[in-house]
Amino acid sequence: MGLLSQRAKSITTEAPRAQRDSLTGQIIGAGIEVHRQLGPGLLESAYRECLCWELNHRGLTIEREMALPLVYKGVHVDAGYRLDLIVEKRVLVELKAVERLAPVHTAQVLTYLKLTGLRVGLLMNFNADVLRDGIVRLVL
Repeated sequence: MGLLSQRAKSITTEAPRAQRDSLTGQIIGAGIEVHRQLGPGLLESAYRECLCWELNHRGLTIEREMALPLVYKGVHVDAGYRLDLIVEKRVLVELKAVERLAPVHTAQVLTYLKLTGLRVGLLMNFNADVLRDGIVRLVL
């Protein structure tokens, strides 16, 4: 088992499990609706805008393109990282539109979770034939 697999283990978070699973379920449902309407093959930015609309329509609060501050040895470094979405201030959503997810995509989400202090992340690849096959749920 690799280091990333060891870090991505489920633990209890601040929200009860049923509530946490409900929120990720709502986000996944919104993503599936976007994928049903658009299909694969578009740019990530198109899926992000449509997913934002869908999440807002479902009454969820989102923060998009949030700057991710990076502190290296006590110094704030402007590295230009932007988080795709934060939903309800609890779930990080990283969107991709790639042929297939690679281990580096999982590492990216795990690092973002560590840097933000969030516990739950969804990695969603909209270029999958069936979206549920392109979703990875990660919990620190």
